[in-house]
Amino acid sequence: MRTPAQNARLALLLEVAGTPKPGNVDRRRDLADLRFEHFLAGTVGAETGLEMAQHGDQVGDAFERAIEGMAAQGGGNTQFGALLLLVPLVRTAADHDRLSPSVVESVAEGTTVADAAGFYRAFDHVDVFVDDPPADMEPLDVRRGSEAVPAIEKRELTLLEVMDRSVPGDDVAREWVTGFERSFAAADQLVEAEGPATDRAASIFLSLLAERPDTLVTNRHSQEVAREVSDRAASLVERDALETDPDAVESFADDLIEHGINPGTTADVTAAGLYIALERGELEI
Repeated sequence: MRTPAQNARLALLLEVAGTPKPGNVDRRRDLADLRFEHFLAGTVGAETGLEMAQHGDQVGDAFERAIEGMAAQGGGNTQFGALLLLVPLVRTAADHDRLSPSVVESVAEGTTVADAAGFYRAFDHVDVFVDDPPADMEPLDVRRGSEAVPAIEKRELTLLEVMDRSVPGDDVAREWVTGFERSFAAADQLVEAEGPATDRAASIFLSLLAERPDTLVTNRHSQEVAREVSDRAASLVERDALETDPDAVESFADDLIEHGINPGTTADVTAAGLYIALERGELEI
């Protein structure tokens, strides 16, 4: 039987191996400076941090260590957002017989100022794309990394409160304040789907992208671009194109890669859904 930390690493591997995942690295597609192998190495590097979460370390410390290890490869940021979802899920799974939104909420609500500091220190290890904060929030700009920790401590912000301040512009943060709503829904869809786990991951990714514009695409490009991408995904899902017209999905994937459109937040939620299904024993590998 796999441990919670092992299931988290498996979820990361299954997510990146699923194909096609339009706009994202998968086993058939690389980005200009970010390759499939970087994601494999990032998963290996995250091992210690995930095991810290499993063994009861503070969420912030475990997350920082996972990011430090993940970043020890040549591609840069591979799974920052996914690990921000997986670390609290692993921490929850270690203490409860079954993952549920309510128990994950209790872990999020129990985070501290020290956890928020660990989250900020994680930005010292890797460059992460984030939008510019409002002028009055500049002292809390996550890109300042550990330099922003005194401001966090002065305002006594917990990690959950930091996540709450990032909504609605960041759908990874949104998961934290909604009981991982989309992650659990994705897990349910994965269980109901058919075929190998990697095919299911690709299918759920496309469904999630169709359901809600990706916030990373919004922040890097615009709301209009994100909506257009979501609408195109919805059209493919509506006609079950993965089964009836797989070439159309492949073409969509290639087009997003060509135009530098990367729905990375959707991939993060897909990884979290995979983890929940694996940890519950509902997705057998």
